[in-house]
Amino acid sequence: MSETNPAATAPVSADAAPHRYTAAMAAEIEARWQDFWDAEETYAAPNPKGDLAGDPELVAKPKKFIMDMFPYPSGAGLHVGHPLGYIATDVFARFQRMTGHNVLHTLGFDAFGLPAEQYAVQTGTHPRVSTEANMKNMQSQLRRLGLGHDKRRSFATIDPEYYKWTQWIFLQIFNSWYDDEAGKARPITDLVAQFESGERAVPGHPGRAWSALSDAERADVLGGFRLAYASDAPVNWCPGLGTVLANEEVTADGRSERGNFPVFKSKLRQWNMRITAYADRLLDDLDELDWPEAIKLQQRNWIGRSEGARVDFPVDGENITVFTTRQDTLFGATYMVLAPEHPLVEKFTPAAWPEGTHEVWTGGHATPTEAVAAYRAQAASKSDVERQAEAKDKTGVFIGAYATNPVNGEQVPVFIADYVLMGYGTGAIMAVPAGDQRDFEFARAFELPIRCIVEPTDGRGTDPATWEDAFGSYDAKIMNSSNDEISLDGLPVVEAKERITEWLERTGAGEGTVNFRLRDWLFSRQRYWGEPFPIVYDEDGIAHALPESMLPLELPEVEDYSPRTFDPDDADTRPETPLSRNEDWVNVTLDLGDGRGPRRFRRETNTMPNWAGSCWYELRYLDPHNGERLVDPEIEQYWMGPREGMPHGGVDLYVGGAEHAVLHLLYARFWSKVLFDLGHVSSAEPFHKLFNQGMIQAYVYRDSRGIAVPAAEVEERDGAYYYQGEKVSRLLGKMGKSLKNAVTPDEICAEYGADTLRLYEMAMGPLDVSRPWDTRAVVGQFRLLQRLWRNVVDENTGEVTVADVADADVDADTLRALHKAIDGVRQDLEGMRFNTAIAKVTELNNHLTKVGGVVPRSVAERLVLLVAPLAPHVAEELWRKLGHPDSVVHQDFPVADPAYVVDETVTCVVQIKGKVKARLEVAPSISEDDLEKAALADEKVVAALGGAGIRKVIVRAPKLVNIVPA
Repeated sequence: MSETNPAATAPVSADAAPHRYTAAMAAEIEARWQDFWDAEETYAAPNPKGDLAGDPELVAKPKKFIMDMFPYPSGAGLHVGHPLGYIATDVFARFQRMTGHNVLHTLGFDAFGLPAEQYAVQTGTHPRVSTEANMKNMQSQLRRLGLGHDKRRSFATIDPEYYKWTQWIFLQIFNSWYDDEAGKARPITDLVAQFESGERAVPGHPGRAWSALSDAERADVLGGFRLAYASDAPVNWCPGLGTVLANEEVTADGRSERGNFPVFKSKLRQWNMRITAYADRLLDDLDELDWPEAIKLQQRNWIGRSEGARVDFPVDGENITVFTTRQDTLFGATYMVLAPEHPLVEKFTPAAWPEGTHEVWTGGHATPTEAVAAYRAQAASKSDVERQAEAKDKTGVFIGAYATNPVNGEQVPVFIADYVLMGYGTGAIMAVPAGDQRDFEFARAFELPIRCIVEPTDGRGTDPATWEDAFGSYDAKIMNSSNDEISLDGLPVVEAKERITEWLERTGAGEGTVNFRLRDWLFSRQRYWGEPFPIVYDEDGIAHALPESMLPLELPEVEDYSPRTFDPDDADTRPETPLSRNEDWVNVTLDLGDGRGPRRFRRETNTMPNWAGSCWYELRYLDPHNGERLVDPEIEQYWMGPREGMPHGGVDLYVGGAEHAVLHLLYARFWSKVLFDLGHVSSAEPFHKLFNQGMIQAYVYRDSRGIAVPAAEVEERDGAYYYQGEKVSRLLGKMGKSLKNAVTPDEICAEYGADTLRLYEMAMGPLDVSRPWDTRAVVGQFRLLQRLWRNVVDENTGEVTVADVADADVDADTLRALHKAIDGVRQDLEGMRFNTAIAKVTELNNHLTKVGGVVPRSVAERLVLLVAPLAPHVAEELWRKLGHPDSVVHQDFPVADPAYVVDETVTCVVQIKGKVKARLEVAPSISEDDLEKAALADEKVVAALGGAGIRKVIVRAPKLVNIVPA
């Protein structure tokens, strides 16, 4: 098979060249250097305490903290799509070391989670056993790629010495509250002191002193402030997984992200994180982060800040509070709707229908209680997306209560309907059917009044009885909106909103406010394989934090890893956690050090979600063996502290998929801000620069039944694809075991070597775009390494062939090619444009091959240094063969001589009527006048014009002249 054939699928035999670079030689070189790097701790990153102490050279170095998103140790191992980001950060980290940086680059494992637990349920294998086996396999695969990780800093979230600090952080959050006046979190003891001194009134207990409250009452008050709190609230209950899910873990069609099981709304007591307290800061600080705008937009939309007003609608001495961004339409509110899960529904539902209740409002039920119960069951079976769908038929039921519209005193009926969700606003709306299409359709269906309060501008008139749809506009004027104290009639919307807000605040009926779409983070899971909560409950059900001396609270052994078996389609089932079955672990006698001596307690039997361990792992990389504190302040300040251009500090570069925009990334930002507020870290943000790599895709082949067939066994004939003689379809998609199109890095490494795999993945295209995998194209990068090898080493003797000549004796073309490559590769590596960096290395290497003869040592050495970040094994080998005793890893990256970077001439294209007629070699600095003269004087141009006159000459010096004949 021809050496230049790009479709070659295997290296050419090296029988005639015993020292040729082959797959076998690559394997030997790579294994040897990987052993060397491990033995010498080549990639160990010095810390400012201990390692850097007293070493002014190290202290003076700038630092770079480079991270990949935490991998989960899957039992399937890696396919070639997984290492894309890991290779990219490794190349970037190697380049940073060579440009004088102290680089921290390491990798651990996010090892808690459902997959290992589900495997345990199926096989009885302890999740730790399967997880550690998976980690060992992945570590072997990653090592083979030559990744330059500081292995001293690696860990897994399942290590007790790691999750001790996850539990510790939870307790910091539990023992904190958000002080709105200070704009930050503070210890809960500060709040207690305010209650004790009388500086702050005790909410819910007017006139009572803090000392007069019982322990349970105090715990209840503090629970309303704590940043980590337990509450009975509507949750996403997934019977198929036997656990509740955060909003972010539910797909758009209302199913579990993992397993695709139906998700129902149910009320359970769960732990929550008060992330909503940080909504404004989470929004505002995005502006200072170097993140893709698409990710910032996703977070902004998820947080969902909107300005409006809170309005209270009295009901029997209490209030239903709504949030609205159109408070100017209050006079048009003719009914109210609560979410079926709203906690006030039961309180306001009477035993019998009020006199005069419309039959259409009752849903055919004899009592409001029956109607509400039936409708709640119906709504629970729908996903949020289904409930929000623009269904033609609106459903709902009157709860039997009336509320008072504060602006006009009208009694408006209160309904429950599934198009209102507890997840937004207050879970209650004032319905203005004239201005909202869903309200309009609901009012028509339930024969409710529709009042025009915004003057239509489309000629439909002001009688809603004649309308076919609602009319809402910000450009219209308000009408039918006045009482004895205020009139909005004739005002534009913005002014009307300001005036009604002033009135609401003056009368105590409401206030201007800001609302967020963001909900508090549901932090409980009813599973086994997760971090235990460091919380115990006393006989009164009061939650107590374990003292730090009792951490880590380790997972106990259990006989059965599965939650109680549930019907995935049954919303009425309830969770039973595996931990709850270990009575000896659950029920304990402890002395919490609070002066009350040993007491009986019951442990929390939920576990933390799998996101907990990844909320702070960047901090543990800094100081992984510190058993006394989360992280040493000096070390944290050195690696992550604020500095010029990074006002909130954070990791210098964080690379991973875009799919974690509103999960991991938002949660980690929240934890960082709490730790910052409490003085534990100097960085208010975890990740300053975020880069989202694309995806390596692969063709999926399916038979006539739509079932995926092994891609490796598909044959292409005449543009069609066949598997075992049957024609199959082909579609580009994800790579994975289930799609039978996965290619493992082990396969490619065995056939070509790890350096070839690294080069191919980086050369496939820009890092941030998806690209198709083509095994046949891998050989192109293997050929590059073979040519590089031949330019330095004699394939027959194994001897180095370079010439010891000074740069002054190297031909000018080679020097120009060298320095242009150095300049271009340096810029490309800094900008993470690895594909174009490889193209420039290839161009230089090809130039040396084309020139022939012996390569000058100075050129060969700098070429090897250019290659070192991209293909480190072969670079180490060639560097050593060139006579250098030290590793190439910490050598200085070459610097280009500007004199050789600027082209002596550039090619100018001369066009006549848009067609190329001549090419001129001109100076890059040539003026437009001189270029025009040179073009018109060229023999080919003169001949092409044939004496014709010239109407116009367009000059774009130095590369284009376009002549328009008369």
